[in-house]
Amino acid sequence: MAQAFYRKWRPRLWEEVIGQEHVTHTLQNAIRNSRVGHAYLFAGPRGTGKTTTARLLAKAVNCLSEDIQNRPCDVCDYCLAVNEGRFLDLIEIDAASNTSVDDVRDLREKINFRPTQGKYKVYIIDEVHMLSTAAFNALLKTLEEPPEHAIFILATTEVHKIPATVLSRCQRHEFRRIPVIEIVRLLKKIAVEEKLQFDDDALVLIARQSTGSMRDAISLLDQLASTGQRITMDLTQAVLGTAPSETAVELVEAIIQRNLSLGLDCLHRAMDAGSDPRQFARQVVDHLRNILLSESGNAAQVDATAEMRARLADQAQRIAKGHLLEALQLFNTAVAERSSSWQPALQLELALGRAVGYTPVAVAARSSHCCACNSPARASALCPRRMYSA
Repeated sequence: MAQAFYRKWRPRLWEEVIGQEHVTHTLQNAIRNSRVGHAYLFAGPRGTGKTTTARLLAKAVNCLSEDIQNRPCDVCDYCLAVNEGRFLDLIEIDAASNTSVDDVRDLREKINFRPTQGKYKVYIIDEVHMLSTAAFNALLKTLEEPPEHAIFILATTEVHKIPATVLSRCQRHEFRRIPVIEIVRLLKKIAVEEKLQFDDDALVLIARQSTGSMRDAISLLDQLASTGQRITMDLTQAVLGTAPSETAVELVEAIIQRNLSLGLDCLHRAMDAGSDPRQFARQVVDHLRNILLSESGNAAQVDATAEMRARLADQAQRIAKGHLLEALQLFNTAVAERSSSWQPALQLELALGRAVGYTPVAVAARSSHCCACNSPARASALCPRRMYSA
């Protein structure tokens, strides 16, 4: 069975961890100065390196290299054992499937036994926010005063669900989303090493679709590599369910022109071509956001060609800021909408209709009734649809 790319290319040394230097440098210094803590909390979005960094820390504290500056060395017996998943003193627990207080009590009973192989027993508890309240309470005393041979590393994507009593007992490290340019750089390296044929713009699209998650990006590359074809923009769009970027630009142009017919034509053209409604809504949101950046004097932050920058500047001049913000809010809501409607494109059609029919509140106040709720203008000033008739 072929090994998945995200496992094959998992970092094995500190310098291979991308985009989290603020975390890896701190942990490296702690190891070099013999100041490793007994409990850590790694928090951040999925696929940003939390579990990988936890394994590197487990390797480093048990590494047999005599040079403390070189830990983990990735060549000693213990480092190789961690890489191969056979190091007995590295215990990984999935809190999503071990949520009860009995699971934590079982852990507390076993933690007092000395390490079997290495110097430290390292417990990695993934998705720790899934533990029950009783399980957290049972874990508190152990986190506060664990045996000298034990290190806890808690990982979570939802740090706000962790009790304050647990947070206060851990060294907290925040993992950030990985920049697109860093993701593209690694994807190119993997593609070259795996002898894949690819187009640069396709890798950029993969990186953007991953929304800062390196694991998601590598998994998407693995999925595209499985097709056995050259990784092109057309292939990537077909697999990801995205529409050509020009379609999203045309839809925004229809909003600026207040042309509902043209907008619906763009929308249905994208849906008929097999685009995923939520993916297409994300593309529209991205384009509207780029217009906002261009309009506010931050065009340098937009990753686009010179031609596209010119189009963004042109559209920014022809749309009122209130209209732009309203359209951005409407389509962003459509992205988050999880309605089970029988018509998948309905949320996009509603967002489009409201964006095209947008009227500023100051103008609406002079109108008599709201089209959405048919209430008097003064009462409907707060109507979220802001669609009025004279």
